[in-house]
This record gives sequence, structure tokens and C-alpha cells, in this order.
Amino acid sequence: MSQELLESDRDSAQDASDFNWDEYLEETGAVSVPHHAFKHVDQGLQTGLTPGMKLEVCVRAEADSPYWVANIITTCGQLLLLRYEGYREDRRADFWCDLMTADLHPLGWSRQHGKTIRAPEGVREKHQDWEALLEKALAEQCSAPANLLELSQRGRDPVELLCAGCYVELQDSVDPGLVWAAEVEENVGGRLKLRLLGTEGLPDTPATLWLFYLHPRLHPPGWAKEHGCTLRPPSDLLALRTEAEWEEVRLRISDLPQDDAVTAEFRKDEPAIAAHCFKEGMKLEAVDPAAPISIRPATVAKVFNEQYFLVKMDDLCGIDESDCSARSFLCHRDSPGIFPTQWSLKNGLTLSPPPGYQGADFDWADYLKKCEAEAAPQHCFPTEQCEHGFKVAMKLEAINLLSPENIHVATVTKVQGQYVWISLEGLKQPMPELIVHVDSLDIFPVSWCETNGYPLISPIKPPVEKERKIAVVQPEKPRNPPKSSSPDTVKQQMAHHSETGQSNRKYCCPKIYFNHRCFSGPYLNKGRIAELPQFIGPGNCVLVLKEVLGLLINSAYKPSRVLRELQLDQESRWQGHGETLKAKYKGKSYRATVEIVRTVDRVADFCRKTCIKLECCPNLFGPRMVLEHCSENCSVLTKTKYTYYSGKKKTKRVGRPPGGHTNLEGGVKRRGRRRKRRKQLFVHKKRRSSASVDNTPAGSPQGSGEEEDLDEDDSLSDSGSELQDDLQEDSEPSLGKSQPTTPSPSPPATPRPTRRKRKPRSPSFSDDENRPPSPKTSKIEPPQKLCLETSPLEWSVTDVVRFIRTTDCAPLARIFLDQEIDGQALLLLNLPTVQECMDLKLGPAIKLCHHIERVKLAFYQQFAT
Repeated sequence: MSQELLESDRDSAQDASDFNWDEYLEETGAVSVPHHAFKHVDQGLQTGLTPGMKLEVCVRAEADSPYWVANIITTCGQLLLLRYEGYREDRRADFWCDLMTADLHPLGWSRQHGKTIRAPEGVREKHQDWEALLEKALAEQCSAPANLLELSQRGRDPVELLCAGCYVELQDSVDPGLVWAAEVEENVGGRLKLRLLGTEGLPDTPATLWLFYLHPRLHPPGWAKEHGCTLRPPSDLLALRTEAEWEEVRLRISDLPQDDAVTAEFRKDEPAIAAHCFKEGMKLEAVDPAAPISIRPATVAKVFNEQYFLVKMDDLCGIDESDCSARSFLCHRDSPGIFPTQWSLKNGLTLSPPPGYQGADFDWADYLKKCEAEAAPQHCFPTEQCEHGFKVAMKLEAINLLSPENIHVATVTKVQGQYVWISLEGLKQPMPELIVHVDSLDIFPVSWCETNGYPLISPIKPPVEKERKIAVVQPEKPRNPPKSSSPDTVKQQMAHHSETGQSNRKYCCPKIYFNHRCFSGPYLNKGRIAELPQFIGPGNCVLVLKEVLGLLINSAYKPSRVLRELQLDQESRWQGHGETLKAKYKGKSYRATVEIVRTVDRVADFCRKTCIKLECCPNLFGPRMVLEHCSENCSVLTKTKYTYYSGKKKTKRVGRPPGGHTNLEGGVKRRGRRRKRRKQLFVHKKRRSSASVDNTPAGSPQGSGEEEDLDEDDSLSDSGSELQDDLQEDSEPSLGKSQPTTPSPSPPATPRPTRRKRKPRSPSFSDDENRPPSPKTSKIEPPQKLCLETSPLEWSVTDVVRFIRTTDCAPLARIFLDQEIDGQALLLLNLPTVQECMDLKLGPAIKLCHHIERVKLAFYQQFAT
């Protein structure tokens, strides 16, 4: 089976260049696992310098260039936002500096080297006794580590420290007292290809392995000697060399150079291993790390010390003892993949019986009695923490644990506590779902392979679709070599991917924060901004910024209007990366090309300029997190502070060239006659053919108010099915005192469709436009009063599901069952919770909340007293 899977992996890898995550997610209607769910990826991008640390920086504004203490406010890749000691919460003097070029040193460096240390003029004005301020700062234990500020180590994250050619020590997978050394052959985003020392020239299969740099088995050189471990190669390699040859390799390992930076990185945030209380012979349930496709009975085979013990997968077929290591693995108390007995049964999962088990159904009581063993008690296992970002049907990238060099497109098929079941795409032969922990080092966010230049195995497409796709490929688009390429060519290509992966750091965007307390401007809904995640990223610049802009567009009062503000202006290009963004508004689809920067050094400026385009606070989103007080002081300013227009809003020209905020004079010339003539032409065209759309250029002069939607339709719309309705709806409130335009009569062949009256919406679920209900709307009869037989506080999950099935939201009953929502949880639900946790659109969510409110009202009336 594994050989067939490997062959299919190689075949499907040839099409990796044709795969696009955005298109795939749109085609499948799926969403990706949030980036923040992969903690190990985020940790690998940190340089070690964190907000709150202090350092000494050269004050170049002073004549003699003295040094002074500065606080790190935030980090953005190799850029640091600093604030001089003494300014406290005053952010007006904050400044950015480049970690690679700035004159930065740890606290105390100036005194050690006889340099002048003096407060800047602004600090001296605030603090007359600035020497005391200096002594207080130097006494604090919050200095940036000296090794991170050395020129050779500056700006290097953990991924870059472990470069090809350096050495690590590898703890044995079965015996914690055995260690061997390995050389890093390749580093792909922190995922290391290791070759065991003494296996040079041997095939990769027994001599190499892939591990993420945070794996608990990896240690810096010298760790074995420090902890009294024995240097011995893995048992399956002993026969490849004589004892004398292995002894020579041991001497080489003892003389390996030790890198202080690598040692410090391994020891940083190293988790402490808690003492366990397992005893030899205890039974438990476990996932075999070598083939994590099922949960099976296992036994504590050996207890090494109070920290480590050996777990062996049960097998009743009478195998040789020499093969036991293949199904044994080293564990500590908090190791993933081990569970108490009956865990599968309690969670509704299937427990696979051990090979050779006689009987139709596996029963733990009979099995323990037959084996004369005891079950490991519940208190031996850690308490599960269920907070994570994984949901069923989400997409990610995952390692094929049966073939670790391959990374596949994967789908979450099941979530149970801290474990997820994932299905790998791109395999010709079906493969069981893999069971992994949410903190596994073998899963990655979407586009991780693209960011690090590693081939991703994508889903296999039908031949018809494949031929159709090849027919529309542009000639200049680079493609992978055909399947007939020689092995040497493929190896060169892989080497090229590795090199590009190392140099892709400048394309890695930091976290982009949404500062919802800042002024949101005339286009963005402040309430929707507050519901966005705290940050997006880190990751590829184009992907992170595209996600940020997509969230901003969906948070607008009129998404199409924001999309028009962002779309690319051909006269002033950013020279960045053009991306197509989409928006939906009132049933119509819009798309436009938006320019996005590709490198990290331009991210902050891009975010600020985009905020200015949207006429909001420049700090509304960006790499800097605003905690309470914005440096722009936008909370006390008027709403016209960030606009580019003065006077009344009606003079604003919305038909200007996209992305531009100038040439206002051209927008008011010949307003009245030109505007009315265009509107008549538009309405006449609409009535003549429902599929026709006005093709007037987007940059033509327009009026204001009612013409806004017309410009959006001309330049952005993909579907014109509701143009007539929007024209009438948007023109009525904004015409004001001007005379209405008389439309030309319609041809009798296409009668005007009757407009459907809008139903008045409930105040508790009103939309963002805050339009009062029309007095002419028909009176709606109140819903029938709900009578409850029992108190909702006593409802079980089954009772809640039974109630939901009696409403018009019956298809949603499955969600309540999967989420285990009982009566008490039902009474706590509201509209934001329903939308976020159940992933429902606004319409179904409002209907569901209506029934929940009926239950709440009936509860208060019948049982609250």
C-alpha cells in the first residue's frame, strides 16, 4: 500500500504549480483553519525580541550621538517600534528602526564601553532628574538578550539559526537514555531533514528523517554529555558499520562545535516534563505514532524513571520480541495520543481490537480480566483543554506520516476534544484518516508550502478538467517539468525550492492587528470591525493582506463601495502584486483588481495608505496593536478628520478615477444635465434588456448620492439582475429637493416586474443602514404564543433538538446535536454567538434567534417566578 501511495504522490506532485489555494477554497466552498491555530509555525517566526524588552539606542538627533534606554513597543519582522524611556504612555515620539542597521545594544553596554549615555531633549524636559530614571531602568531585569543584538545573530529567527550543515542531538524514540547526533541537510520553514552521523552515502530511507525543530527529541550538541546519556546509534543502523567505525563517529560527535545561539534557542521556553504515576503493566488506549489511523489497546511496557515510560501497542498474534520496538514509543505524562480505557466509548469513537483478538466486539472488562492487568487510572492523564480553531470541513496542509517527505492538501473530517481526523488529498489509492493532536508539529496552515518553497501534493483532478485548464494557461506562466523529466532535473528543482525557501523571509508578513477602538470612517461598520479576529498572520505577505482586505470589505456598510476605493489605479501603481478581490452587496457580485505589496518592509506603509483611502484612522489596522489610546487621538476628533473633502457631503464626487482622491474640480462640471441624461439612458437600457449593463467608463464625471450604485455596477458588477431595484431604492432618500427624472416609457414586449415589498425588520436584528420602517408597510400579525411543558433549564440536548425540529429551522438541528447544546446553553445564545459558532449566514441566524427569543420569553413568563 505504501509503495502505491508514494507513486501516486510523485505523480500528483507534478501538478503542484497549477494549484491555487484561493481558487480551491472558492470551488469547494470551504474555509481554512485559522493561522493562529498552528502555534509552532508562529513561534518559528519570532526573532526573540518581544514588546516590553528594553535596550540602548543611539540618539542621533543630539550633537554628540549619546545613547539612551528605549522600550520595544511592537515588532514587525526586522523592524522595531521603540519609545524612549521617560515618555511613558506618550506615543508622539515613537519611532521605527531597522534591527539590521540600527545602533542597538543591551542595557549596560554604554557604561561598559565608556560611551555617553544621556536622555534626549524631550525626556529632559519631562524629567529634570533623568539620571534617577536611568538608574531605575538599568536595575530592571528586562533587557533584550545580548546574543540577539550581536550583528551575526540580529534578526535571525529560530528557523534561520538551524541552517543546513549544523548539528543536533537526537534522543532515541524508545530509550530516553540513548542519544545520537544528526546533521541538518535541509531546513524548510523549521522542518528539518536530518541525516544521522555515520550514514553518509547510505540511502535516505534508514539514514534520514524529518522532524520539526521544536520536536522534544531534538537537543543542541553537548546535551547528552550534560544529562549523562549514552551515545549509541539507533538499533536498525548498528549492522551497517563495525563497532570500530561507530567508535570513530562517537569521537566526532564529542568534538562537535557548540553554537551558543542554537543552545539558547533550544532551551528557550522548553516545557518542563511533569512526573507521571504510571506503573508497568497498566492498560490504556493509544494511537500508534507510526501509523496513526486508529485507536487501539496498549500497555505500559517499561517505566524508565519518574518522567519517561514506554508504551507498546498490544498484539495477540505472538510476534517476536525483536519486533516490539516497531510498535513501541516513548511517552511522558503529557504526551499526545494516549488515553484512559473507555475513552473511545465515552466519546462515541471506534476502538480497534488488537491483532489476534478473538471475539465479535471488544470489551475492556473481559480484556483486562483475560490479561490479568489493571487499567491506568484517570488521574494519570492530563486534563483536556478544548479551545482551538479546528472545525469540520476546514482545510489545511498535513504531512503524510506514512511518507514524511510528502505534504498534502488535507481536510478536517472529525473533531473530538483535542484531536482531529484529517483526510489527505492527492492519493490514487484510498487511505484511512489520520488522527493528530491540534498541537501536532505535522500540520500547517494553508499556503505554508508556497511560502517556504516546498512542493504541495494537491487533489487529483479529473482528466477533462485537467485538459480544460491546460487550454487556458498563459504561455508565460512558469510550469513544472513534465513527467518525463529526468531525476536530475527534479532534484535541481527541489534544490531551487529549498534555496527560495531560505530567502522567503522578506515575504513573510507579521501579524496585522484590527484596532477596533480607532475611528472606522464613513465606509466601515464599527460593530463589524469589533467582531473581527484580533489579528491575521503571520504568513505570506500577499495572502495575509488579501485576507485582511477581504475582512474589511465584508465589514463595510456597502462592500462594493469599499472595493471601489481599493481597486487599482493604473496611473499610480504600487509596483506590488495584483490580486482580484470580490464583494457581494444586495444580491450582486463585484470584483476588482487591488494592488498588494509583497515584502515585509512595505507592509506598514501599505496598511497606513489603505486606511487613508478608506478615510479612517491610519491605525485602524496594521502591524501595530493599539491597546487603549491611539497615537492619532482619533477618539476625540470629528468624523471629518480623515476625509479628503470639505463642506457638505453632497459635493463629494464618487465617479472619480478608482483609487484617486484628487481632481475634484472635474467632478462638478456640467453636473445636472449630464447626470440626468445618463440616468435616463441607464433606465432605458435596463428595461430593454435585463442582461445589458451601462458601459460608461468608471472615471466619467458623476453626481453624488443616487449615482453611487450606478458607478459601482458599471465598473465592478458581475451580475446585473437587481440593477433596477437598486436604482429605485438608492435614489429615493437622496434626491431631496431636486426634481425627479421622468424615465422613458418601456417597450411593451418587456413589462416592468412588480417590486416586492420589504418586510419591516425586528429592531433587535436591524441592519447597519438604520433605516426607519416605512409607515406604509402592512401590519404583521404577532406570532402565536409559545407554551412550554417543562422548563428549558431542564432540557437535555435531545429535547433541544426535538424543539428545533418543530420550527422552520429543522435543518439546523444537527448543529445543536453536534455542539451538545442543552437547555441552559440554548438560553445563553444570541445573534453574534450563533453567527460565529454555528457559521451561519445572517438570514438563517436571524430566523433561529427568533425561535430562541420565543423560548426565552416563554421561560420568563412561565417559569421565572
